[in-house]
Amino acid sequence: MVDSEDRVIGRATRREVHSRGLLHRSVHILVFNETGELFLQKRAMSKDENPGYWDTSAAGHVSAGDDYWATAHRELDEELGIRETLKPFLRIQACPETFWEHVECYTCITRQRIRINPHEIDEGRYWSIQEIQKALQTGRPAFTSSFKLLFGKYLETGIR
Repeated sequence: MVDSEDRVIGRATRREVHSRGLLHRSVHILVFNETGELFLQKRAMSKDENPGYWDTSAAGHVSAGDDYWATAHRELDEELGIRETLKPFLRIQACPETFWEHVECYTCITRQRIRINPHEIDEGRYWSIQEIQKALQTGRPAFTSSFKLLFGKYLETGIR
């Protein structure tokens, strides 16, 4: 658990922070291929939040005693089976769209073959930026509120 300034104030389980709406930390990673397409994951149906929704390439909670940087590398390996040089991209204060998570977002470009973790992800694939924009406009398929927020910020930066 953290406070509104992202300072650690205690420990709680994942279930507890979500059920009680406590502030906590997470990371999100946007993984691009060399042609600028963004890999998105469809969250496993076994997930307690947003099952079956499309989300950022990889994401996860920062465990007690860990930091954002270490967590981002761990999640990239655990969820996608790759290791890459990550570039810090964005920090977002905890808000309803992030489920009260302070978020650090990273980007990377990979040539590696992604091997999704079936315990975390039902499917994944690369999407063009235009394909994502069209899907968001139509509302199909469903995307997580965190992804919508982070992707909007990505588009605002003009980074390509």
